[in-house]
Amino acid sequence: MLVETSQMMPITKLQKSLTQTVRNISENKETVFILKNNAMEAVMIPFEKYEYLSTLENIFERMEISETVKNRMKNYDASKSVSWDSIREE
Repeated sequence: MLVETSQMMPITKLQKSLTQTVRNISENKETVFILKNNAMEAVMIPFEKYEYLSTLENIFERMEISETVKNRMKNYDASKSVSWDSIREE
């Protein structure tokens, strides 16, 4: 992953300028990559981008569930089904 150095910030600098950094992220809609010991440790993103990524995650989860249901339905045999009434009777 390529990241512009202008978007990187050491965690010590973030600690000193958190309020201003959050304001910049909100206003400029830019991501900030947080470094700890010169390695990527975390990412701060605008809330709109977070909402978008959360929506994508939900969509992918539903697609995965849908694919699982489709695969299970391939082997579905209605003649082997058991009614709820017979289950309750047992």
